[in-house]
Amino acid sequence: MLRKLLLTGAAGGVGKALRPLLPRIAQTVLLSDVNDIQDVAAHESFRRCDLGNGHAVDELVNGVDGIIHLGGVSVEKPFDLILNGNIVGVYNLFEAARHHGRPRIIFASSNHVVGYYRRDQHLDSTAVPRPDSLYGVSKAFGENMASFYFDKFGQECLSVRIGSCFPKPVNPRMLATWLHVEDLLDLCARAFEAPRLGHTIIYGASDNDETWWDNRHAAFLGWRPKHSSAQWRAEVLAEAGPEDPSNPAVIYQGGAFVMIGHPADEN
Repeated sequence: MLRKLLLTGAAGGVGKALRPLLPRIAQTVLLSDVNDIQDVAAHESFRRCDLGNGHAVDELVNGVDGIIHLGGVSVEKPFDLILNGNIVGVYNLFEAARHHGRPRIIFASSNHVVGYYRRDQHLDSTAVPRPDSLYGVSKAFGENMASFYFDKFGQECLSVRIGSCFPKPVNPRMLATWLHVEDLLDLCARAFEAPRLGHTIIYGASDNDETWWDNRHAAFLGWRPKHSSAQWRAEVLAEAGPEDPSNPAVIYQGGAFVMIGHPADEN
């Protein structure tokens, strides 16, 4: 049980879903976001923070003993926005952590780090990044920052290449990438409890029938997802209808992200 957990990006979709579950792993939770949060519970406090402001991030991290870092830009955006939240912001967070006792960090990376691998390719955490977007590039940067800070300073971190953390899968791709929020919470708990974490990369997906990812290199965490997208498979496939096998969004693991800014998307 952590004494004080910092949750950045607490106003986002994944942050909102995680918040009710966090008392299972932390006595108190410091919520942070660039957007205000009004429904602060008794065990929570809130501090507004722009991750691009190094001084503010340093104050935010001071006194916490665990961090779940969901903050930053979570979709494809112009580079200046990604630069502030996902690159400068990640540097500020890791730098603050090393100056304040090196609390373990759960870094919300993304499957879009490897989005330009085909869906018929089975990947483990040693796969060379092939980002499908500037957003994916920024998450690859975050993983490299985590690796550097562990090797140089001993800052431990779990980089979770999150698939699709939604209440239910809404398209055929998500039948493979879907992650139940309870499985995500259990993964975070195991990362905080592990005797040694180092810098570990893991794919964040539940126990779905279809999978593109292999987490054998993170098996020491003992994480076994309990949920599956299988219960929605027939419904999702019926609603989606047939897919075009020549569509890059169907060929590649990144889905629609590979089409953003793609030459075929500009014609």
